[in-house]
Amino acid sequence: MKLSQEVARRRTFAIISHPDAGKTTLTEKLLLFAGAIHIAGSVKARKASRHATSDWMEIEKQRGISVASSVMQMEYRGCVINLLDTPGHQDFSEDTYRVLTAVDAAVMVIDAGNGVEPQTRRLLEVCRSRNTPILTFINKLDREVRQPIDLMDELERVLGMDVVPFTWPVGMGKAFHGVFDIRARRMRVFRAGGDRREDGGEFLDGLDNPVCAQRFDPEFSQARQEIELVSAASTPFDQVAFLQARQTPVFFGSAINNFGVQEVLDALADLAPHPGPKMAVSREVVPEEPKFTGVVFKIQANMDPAHRDRVAFVRVCSGRFERGMRLRVGRTGKDIRPGSVVSFLSQRRELLDEAFPGDIIGIPNHGTLQLGDTLTEGELLQFTGLPFFAPEMFQSVEVADPMRAKQLRTGLKQLGEEGAIQVFRPHLGGPLLLGAIGALQFEVVAHRLKHEYGVAARYLPTQYTQARWVTADDERELRRFIEANGHRIAYDAVDAPAFMISFAAELTVAQERWEHIRFHALREHAGLVFHAPA
Repeated sequence: MKLSQEVARRRTFAIISHPDAGKTTLTEKLLLFAGAIHIAGSVKARKASRHATSDWMEIEKQRGISVASSVMQMEYRGCVINLLDTPGHQDFSEDTYRVLTAVDAAVMVIDAGNGVEPQTRRLLEVCRSRNTPILTFINKLDREVRQPIDLMDELERVLGMDVVPFTWPVGMGKAFHGVFDIRARRMRVFRAGGDRREDGGEFLDGLDNPVCAQRFDPEFSQARQEIELVSAASTPFDQVAFLQARQTPVFFGSAINNFGVQEVLDALADLAPHPGPKMAVSREVVPEEPKFTGVVFKIQANMDPAHRDRVAFVRVCSGRFERGMRLRVGRTGKDIRPGSVVSFLSQRRELLDEAFPGDIIGIPNHGTLQLGDTLTEGELLQFTGLPFFAPEMFQSVEVADPMRAKQLRTGLKQLGEEGAIQVFRPHLGGPLLLGAIGALQFEVVAHRLKHEYGVAARYLPTQYTQARWVTADDERELRRFIEANGHRIAYDAVDAPAFMISFAAELTVAQERWEHIRFHALREHAGLVFHAPA
């Protein structure tokens, strides 16, 4: 098959939501309906032997939350679908932001009882800033929830884009009878599902079908009035507007009951874009280019604790990947020849021989690859857009048993490289500093240090509340600043210097005194492409 045909078959998307909206459940059910799995794990029944396929880390199984992004590949209707499940919890938003740089579309899951929640808005802003097309799934219609008209109004107001209903619910809660497919003009009758897919289903054609009214009134008559109203008031679906993130198709359903999932899967195959061009510092890279390029958007340590491995998740951007091919790391200029490259169904891996643009491949390595690294067949490229945010919380860390100090440093180095937490090494020496976006990151790191590295870590409070990476056009001026402020300088995982701040006024004073130094709240990758000072 030609490269262009393989590109056209790919659909690479992320599922995003506020915690508890049903994101991981929808992920499971998409896998189920695509035939990738045959029994879905129950996200709630954490004490049972089954867990969500996309939640593989021990702490995820204990807590019933997703704290790491998972990657899953499946085939459906001739399309190769790469699905990336992201953490819903805001404390892990950095991982989610980086995953969003590796996808071509997103499915946004909304809890029909709560509407658009804060974390959903933050993730949406990231999608909008990248013009990532969004499909919206309004979940939990099997419960007593908000009226669909109200949810549509809120979506349009908060998202700042046109919302186009593709399906509409008939009732809710105990009176939930199904969803009406507005474009196909037929109703799929609700039947509670479970952990297995049931083929087929009952359909009733037509909005004026008397059988629908006989069986499902008064809910069906209300739904018919609402459908007529929204059909007249809504903007017609426009594929170009959708691809430009100016319009989102909306679907209703109940993921836990396997209901409304088929429609979302079909829409992904029909509407979601195939891989497009990606910007590098020097030029634009298009998928159909014959030579391979890829970017590391995620590092995960200890996916297989028995092997103490680190897997670099690489988004293929152009060309054809072949196992054993020679690849150049843009950051170092060194060549690697990966032989045990894998594809994913969460933690289950399969050796792969080839991959195409849009695919996510895993390259096991021992620290050779870092977040943001670009891989090519020889050209020195650096892709842009992989964000690292300045932490908002800090703790210093020491080991309870001094004999385990080496294991502590090894564990923190690896966890820092994968982006689980940011690790800072003080310029003047002393305990390592951990920086996080949210407190739960500290808890997860302590858990992983204990269970994956055999280290009991002790956290101690610090006086720092902010950090800013520092750069200057004149290297001598930067060195002068570092020496003058040595007690406030620390280096991150790629040795980028950061200015540690206890009070906001300290940043203001430093900016006034050192006018040639730039202070950054965001850096992009190991190549240190910094954003505007902040």
